[in-house]
Amino acid sequence: MSQVMSFIEMRDFLAEQFPQGDQYGVLEALGGGWSEMRLPIDEQHLRPGGTVSGPAMMALADVAMYAALLSKIGPVALAVTTNLNINFLRKPKANMDIVARAEILKVGKRLGVGEVYISSRGEDDPVAHVTLTYSIPEH
Repeated sequence: MSQVMSFIEMRDFLAEQFPQGDQYGVLEALGGGWSEMRLPIDEQHLRPGGTVSGPAMMALADVAMYAALLSKIGPVALAVTTNLNINFLRKPKANMDIVARAEILKVGKRLGVGEVYISSRGEDDPVAHVTLTYSIPEH
């Protein structure tokens, strides 16, 4: 897929349009229809039992997919999540950042569909698999 927004353009766009997004993940890489984001784990992201909370992983997946979609369609600030499904596959390591790799599967005029794999940084096996659908407004 071709890339419409560069890494720097995306980073600047997210900082301007979605400044609270930093608490959900940091953009690490971007391509045409894909992104990689990392969430530095600290106490606010943990739940009892020494694991990363589900809401922290869902937020990371959502922002990663937003970046992947915009890399393909351009700076459409009002693209919004219409569906998010997550399967928790294994317990993430509480003392490691988590990384999300998002990839667009299909982009149409009104909807974008993609998937995200989340893993503990440095680990091969995913801790979660997420599918998302975004609504794309007229632009």
